[in-house]
Amino acid sequence: MVSFIRFADNLSAWFGKSFAWLILLMSIGTGYEVFVRYVMNNPTAWALDVSFIMYGTLFMMGGAYTLSRGGHVRGDFIYRLLQPKTQGKIDIVLYLVFFFPGVTALIISGWKYAARSWQYGEVSVNSPAGVPIFQFKAIIVVAGILLFIQGIAQVCRCIIAIKHNYWIEADEDVFETEDLLMQEANKAEKDHIT
Repeated sequence: MVSFIRFADNLSAWFGKSFAWLILLMSIGTGYEVFVRYVMNNPTAWALDVSFIMYGTLFMMGGAYTLSRGGHVRGDFIYRLLQPKTQGKIDIVLYLVFFFPGVTALIISGWKYAARSWQYGEVSVNSPAGVPIFQFKAIIVVAGILLFIQGIAQVCRCIIAIKHNYWIEADEDVFETEDLLMQEANKAEKDHIT
């Protein structure tokens, strides 16, 4: 189970980090639009749609990564006081009753939605440029599959928590800048003392 958890975490991290680069493209695109709109007085017909598409893609593809790192919103004011064994029991029920049926519905509905969109080469109706969006609809299915895989890993985590009363945490891969600066300062201070 632990090897599957690590596989799913790494898969989710790879997709999440890869698609995070869309933030840079969105920033460049928005900056370009602001420049041509307000400086050149010649707005584009496509920039708004492209930024929506990139934001939606980023949001969808980051879901499994966020799940793997425990980053989704939860009301855990009582839950956090419970033993990991009890938390695992609660989580496994919630995954089986709500998460998997919801994600399965997302995949099935997304597949039908994307298939229709690909059939007629759907373009955005909100843009005079007619930006193609059929490829974006396929992201719904891919994101759902990634969520499903990560959900299985989360259920494995729950089983381990129920059996051993501890959680297998995901590897830390993102750190706050101030934490890194404090670590460097502490290391420099230790080096200076010795």
